Amino acid sequence: MEDRWLSVDEISIYLGVKRETVYKWINTKQMPCHRMGRLWKFKKEQVDDWVRSGGAADSYVRNQTTGNK
Repeated sequence: MEDRWLSVDEISIYLGVKRETVYKWINTKQMPCHRMGRLWKFKKEQVDDWVRSGGAADSYVRNQTTGNK
């Protein structure tokens, strides 16, 4: 199993989203990441768990599944 740190570019390609979306998720949705100097780094397993738990879901979608408004 590969256990290396991924860059913003690599994680955005992995997730199929733009770099800007990754930065937005870091700031607004507590995307799991680690700051190394000026760079953000990611563990793929942590990001996968975060996505599975609904971390990347839009607020509307999350509220529909939990019943919150």
